[in-house]
Amino acid sequence: MSEKKRKSALGLMVIAILFVALNLRPAISSIGPMLEPIRIDLNLSNSEVSLLTAVPVFCMGIFAPLAIVFGRKFGMKRSIAFLLGVIGVFTLLRGFLPNYPILLVSAFFIGVAIAVISPLLSAIIKHNFPTRTPALIGVYSFGMGLGATLAAGLTGIFYTIADWPLAIASWSLLSVIAISIWLRVEQPAEEKVEKADLEITRVSPLKNKRAWYMLLFFGSQSALFFSMLTWLAPIAIDKGMSVLAAGGVLTLMTAVQIIGNISIPLFFDKFPNRLAWTVIVLSFGSLGVLLLMFGTVNLVWVAAAFIGVALGGLFPIALLMPLDETTTAEEANSWTAMTQSGGYMISAFMPLVIGIIYDQKGNHEITLFLFLSFIVLMLIFALLLHRRN
Repeated sequence: MSEKKRKSALGLMVIAILFVALNLRPAISSIGPMLEPIRIDLNLSNSEVSLLTAVPVFCMGIFAPLAIVFGRKFGMKRSIAFLLGVIGVFTLLRGFLPNYPILLVSAFFIGVAIAVISPLLSAIIKHNFPTRTPALIGVYSFGMGLGATLAAGLTGIFYTIADWPLAIASWSLLSVIAISIWLRVEQPAEEKVEKADLEITRVSPLKNKRAWYMLLFFGSQSALFFSMLTWLAPIAIDKGMSVLAAGGVLTLMTAVQIIGNISIPLFFDKFPNRLAWTVIVLSFGSLGVLLLMFGTVNLVWVAAAFIGVALGGLFPIALLMPLDETTTAEEANSWTAMTQSGGYMISAFMPLVIGIIYDQKGNHEITLFLFLSFIVLMLIFALLLHRRN
């Protein structure tokens, strides 16, 4: 392949990665704005309707190891195309059969598809962009953040035009666009994995303590993200904000996070010290939580911006950890599957735990201390990973 054709192929792959990543959150985040209409229309309890967002996150944890099987049996390109189809079909099915069993089944299969796609995408980035992984992880995390924000913000608008089944099913269109672009990407070379590479990956990351540190770091950052997504607005309301203003605070946090997702990794090549970046973004997060603890109601906006910076940097840092540690795409797939599997299982329960504590205590003092504990844990695991022995 000529240099010009190779660059063109890699450019198309960057666009394809962005559109694949766009599909990894809307089927989940579009449910949030529609929880109340769904609950009323289907006569559900709060616990039943909450499962529609809890189930896919739990699946993202428990089924991530299937990425290793899919990558070896079917190849990475075909696996991602098929799983994008799964997301699209089950998202569309919600519009045609809007009942609780279908919503629950679709949440399960969408969660499984997302669980498998995520490590495969990291492995493809590792193989095709070995010297540009931070920038491509930035594209990947930006796509996920943008997809989540678009779905959270636009689903309510779609609902005013039609009804909730159509509003949430409309996001299936993203998978059609992503598949059409993804299938044009040339077959990656990692589909033919060398025997030596397979021998490396047979040494399971489960036996490596550094992989466990990464798992716990990923779990802590994911727990902070999902807990903030669920509870930042209620915390702002408890501080004295209106419901509308609290929604604005959450929007500000996610907007800053998206900017951080794409911009912070761009500096990694020039300033590659991962520990320094981790400390910087954790400092922003700590300041944000402390402002929520002790600041006035007006400072909630500043706190949300600081927390957005932290979340915007922590996710790409967590995604890069297995890629920095490994040498082949197959190995990166294995390590990423392990870290995301355990990490998402940890984080799936945290918003529920916080809700139970809030029901018992009637305030968010313990919630805010839990946020700080996630930050402290990430600092500890980052320091342990910085030590090479």
